Amino acid sequence: MRLSLCAVDLVLELFQLAFVKLLKRRPPTDCCFSSLASRLTLSMANLLSYVLFLALRTYAAPPEYIQVWSGGSTPAPGDLGNYTVGPSLVPPPGTSKHAPHSIIIGVRKGGTRALLEMLDIHPEVAAAATEVHFFDWDENYAKGFDWYREQMPYSYPNQITIEKTPGYFTSPVAPARIHAMNSSIRLLLILRDPTERVISDYTQVYFNRLENHKPVQAIENMLVKNGALNTRYKAIQRSLYDVHMRNWLQHFPLEQIHIVDGDTLIHDPLPELQRVERFLHLPPRIVSSNFYFNQTKGFYCIRSDGHERCLHESKGRPHPPVNSTVLRQLRLYLRQHNRNFYRLIGRTFNWQ
Repeated sequence: MRLSLCAVDLVLELFQLAFVKLLKRRPPTDCCFSSLASRLTLSMANLLSYVLFLALRTYAAPPEYIQVWSGGSTPAPGDLGNYTVGPSLVPPPGTSKHAPHSIIIGVRKGGTRALLEMLDIHPEVAAAATEVHFFDWDENYAKGFDWYREQMPYSYPNQITIEKTPGYFTSPVAPARIHAMNSSIRLLLILRDPTERVISDYTQVYFNRLENHKPVQAIENMLVKNGALNTRYKAIQRSLYDVHMRNWLQHFPLEQIHIVDGDTLIHDPLPELQRVERFLHLPPRIVSSNFYFNQTKGFYCIRSDGHERCLHESKGRPHPPVNSTVLRQLRLYLRQHNRNFYRLIGRTFNWQ
């Protein structure tokens, strides 16, 4: 393990004191020799100390990188994506940070976290641990691409880096900004039934407000305003897939945007992930044994490298019941947008 520069200074000081003490143990024969010996002793000690200082300083890591990996060993290439590597950790030899090769652009409450966690099984994927919000938040975009790259995980040369920020899909500025960074980047978009997505969106906000001791409203009060469907409600706006897709297709060809069926991913994840592997030109490494159905949670969990993990408890929360008349109005409103979306992408889904 490398020594920190603080440790180097301490070692040097102890070395110098010990060396001087050792040489002074020889009794002098006269005062002149004693004086000369003292000067020679100190000079020699200083010289050797300086040589040792240069050697240790050359091989010492900066203090912010002095820490070993958990477990005391360097992770294997397939395990790197499971670590959050920050400035406080020594990056594994042969790794570096890169701008993402692929981005999961959305949609919010469409299954983006599940998709990223499942792709992270693949040994040639390095997944960013958090949502970066670089292309949709002006304050982050102003920090520049170097800052963005630093938010990515360390990866090996054979790995691709993937980040996900669901807000990108509905952002009016994200497509042009991503195109400016890399016009050939491969984009992943996971979608689910837009009506169910609206209810899931409301459910997340509902529980977040409860946890923060803020007032909440029934879903019908959010969906209906002045006796009519509240089409300006943000949760509904996010489910207008055709509107947002047109913005993306102004900057990227459809061949660069792979659409994952979020409803299928929940019930049968492997076929969807195999399609993603092919789209990203990854060798097939994800297999059926990587998943098991959790009866308690009601969805698939992940099994990888001898470990099992499920999504956070905030995922898969039960939806509140919705008034049937209001639900019918919502489905009717979204139906035409769904048809427009099908025409844009040349594909249909089993959405109600």
